[in-house]
Amino acid sequence: MRILLDTHIFLWVTMDAPQLTPSARALIQEAHEVYVSAASIWEIAIKSAIGKIEADAEEMAEAIELSGFIELPITSRHTAKVAKLPFLNRHKDPFDRLLVAQSMVEPLVLVTVDPKIVAYGGLTQKI
Repeated sequence: MRILLDTHIFLWVTMDAPQLTPSARALIQEAHEVYVSAASIWEIAIKSAIGKIEADAEEMAEAIELSGFIELPITSRHTAKVAKLPFLNRHKDPFDRLLVAQSMVEPLVLVTVDPKIVAYGGLTQKI
């Protein structure tokens, strides 16, 4: 299985957070390829700058490779797909919407705990 980690899942993995369940850890370890989107680093940079989270975007960018994950760049195909996504449950978060689009275009299973993302169905998997 090829998976794309939602931003909070990536943060939980790199910080060895207790919120990451044993089954989630197993899913990540058993995946053939684990991707982290450049959009997640962008999200971390913005949210840390405004004080919503405590994380260093540069360190998190380095953590992608150190974790053995693969960085997923943002392409024009990904951004164009965002325009085709419905606004389910009034879900307007641009980072989440881009991750959903990337998972559809590549295709990758998007691993998340966010029910708003899971509502898109298809390649989303709630852990």
